[in-house]
Amino acid sequence: MHTIEITPLTATIGAEIRGVDLASAPDDPSTMATIEGALYDHLVLFFRDQHLTDAQHVRFAGCFGPFEHHAFAKSHPDFVDMTVLDQITPQNDGGNSWHSDSSFMEQPALGSVLRAVQLPPLGGDTCWASMYAAFDALSPRMQSMLDGLTALHDIIVPLEKAIAGGHSVSANLEEIRRAWPAMEHPVVRRHPVTGRPALYVNNNFTTRILGITKSESDVLLPYLLQHVQRPDFQVRFRWAPGSVAFWDNRVTQHYAVPDYSGHRRIMHRVTLTGERPA
Repeated sequence: MHTIEITPLTATIGAEIRGVDLASAPDDPSTMATIEGALYDHLVLFFRDQHLTDAQHVRFAGCFGPFEHHAFAKSHPDFVDMTVLDQITPQNDGGNSWHSDSSFMEQPALGSVLRAVQLPPLGGDTCWASMYAAFDALSPRMQSMLDGLTALHDIIVPLEKAIAGGHSVSANLEEIRRAWPAMEHPVVRRHPVTGRPALYVNNNFTTRILGITKSESDVLLPYLLQHVQRPDFQVRFRWAPGSVAFWDNRVTQHYAVPDYSGHRRIMHRVTLTGERPA
């Protein structure tokens, strides 16, 4: 039996895990418990040299919760639970902005398992940031003021951008507005397992802080969106063939670096349904 090695990559977020075969990991409850515990400790986990099949990818991810079926993403033709991210012009995609996935939904994603399928010769890194660290870095008075406020999260603006860039299925935006009204979530959410507070506003979906005036929101929200981008909250991952990342979407944000235009980057992602933020 291989010894599982967990190597933190920064003081705040990210760890690389070695000694695990994700294809067979679901058969070993002890290994899965170790991975889950590491996820809560480090927020995003990186695995090298995995070479999973699509079926194995889906099986591993499905051990951590029910699948999220995103209404606007492109599904794998053979695996409905898997999304295909196939990009040549990444500047047109909402991924090159700090965001938390599906926060416009009533129950945003718990997390995702992302696998490199085809990579550009250079570039295409992904960065993650800890929203625990973002909250902890605020002054106690700012923390107290934010705790208890809510904010609106809206799909329309990023969806327009994704459709224009060819990264989402085209749709009638008026119908989408009826089907997916803006959602209200706490500005500071608690992780359902650890209980720790995390800042929960993001550049892609958060449009307004409620409970204060619009002019106050127009000052405070941009400040918070800038604050979450501090490098000391972040880890940056360089993809390689066979690399897999597994992150907790509830208390992180991520940013796909769009520095490979003209080269193809294909990633397969399986996303898990979370709970309503509280």
